[in-house]
Amino acid sequence: MTENDYEKGRLNLPFVGIATFAKSPVELDWSKIDADIAVLGAPFDMGTQYRAGARFGPRAIREASTLFSFGHGGAYDFEDDVIYMPKDKVSVVDIGDADIIHTLTEKSHDNIEKGVRAILDAGAIPFTLGGDHAVHIPCIRAFRTEEPVHIVHIDAHLDFVDERHGVRYGHGNPLRRASELDHVTGFTQLGIRNVSSSNRSDYEAARKAGSDILSVRHFRKLGVQGVLERIPAGKRFYVTIDIDGFDPSIAPGTGTPSHGGFLYYEVLELLQGLTERGDIVGLDLVEVAPDYDRDGTTAFLAAQLLMNVMGYMMHAKGKSR
Repeated sequence: MTENDYEKGRLNLPFVGIATFAKSPVELDWSKIDADIAVLGAPFDMGTQYRAGARFGPRAIREASTLFSFGHGGAYDFEDDVIYMPKDKVSVVDIGDADIIHTLTEKSHDNIEKGVRAILDAGAIPFTLGGDHAVHIPCIRAFRTEEPVHIVHIDAHLDFVDERHGVRYGHGNPLRRASELDHVTGFTQLGIRNVSSSNRSDYEAARKAGSDILSVRHFRKLGVQGVLERIPAGKRFYVTIDIDGFDPSIAPGTGTPSHGGFLYYEVLELLQGLTERGDIVGLDLVEVAPDYDRDGTTAFLAAQLLMNVMGYMMHAKGKSR
C-alpha cells in the first residue's frame, strides 16, 4: 500500500490483512528479491536444551509487527526529529520461512543458509527471525563469500560451547561455530551473566578468538558510549540478538530466561550508536517462544526493536527525512 492509497481512505489497521513483517510485501520467489531489507523466518528449535517453542517465534514476531505497519509516510520520532522508514525511500520485503525438516538439523540449517544467501545475492540486508540460537550458525555461514564481519552478540549466555556428547549445532554452540569461520574477525558479547551454559574454558576460547565479553553490570558501569568505544570502528557488523539478553520482566517469552538482563533503551541506544560506528550488514533475533509470552510482551519487544534498528540503519544510509 502506498502513502497515496492511505490518503485515499484505506486505513489498513494492524488487525486487518495478512501478518507479514510490518505488513511488508511478500516475495516467495527468492530469485526476485528487490528491496533494501529482506525478512526471513527460521522456525527451527531443535537446538534447544530446555523449553522448546521458538519455532513459533517468527509467526509471533510478524503478528506483533503489524502494530508498527505504518500506513502513512514512515515513522516520525520526535526525539530525533527524523521520519524513519519513509516508504518512498526504504523498501522491505518478507520472503517467508526457510523449510525446516524435522529431526534433520543440517538440512534445516542448509535451507536457512540458502535463504540468507539469496538475500545477500540480491544486494539486500538480511533480517532473520528465529527460532532458537542455533539458527545463527547458518545465518553467519551465509556470509562466507562476503567481506569480513565483526559479530555483536546480545545474550544472557556466551553460547561458546564446542561439543558436548556429540552436539555441535545446538543453541549453546553458535558463537563457537562462528569463531571457526575465516570471515569472522572478532566478537563483542554483551549481557553475559550469572550461571551460564559455558564453562571457564569456553570463556578462555572466546577471548582467544578475539571476543570482548561484558556483563550487564559491566555495560551499565561503562555506559552506552563507553561500550561503543570498545567496539572496533568502521567495521561491517553482524548483530545476533537472543531475546533472553533482556530481563525476563520485559521479555518472559523465552526458553531460558535469566534475571538481571537488559532493559529496552539500553539495547536500543547501543544499536543506534552501532549504526553510526560502522555498517550493520545483517541481523538475527532469536529465542522468542510465544507459549511462555503471557500477553505478547516479548514479541512486541522484538518487533519494535527490529523496526527501530531498520530505521536507524536506513537513516545512516541517508534514507530518512
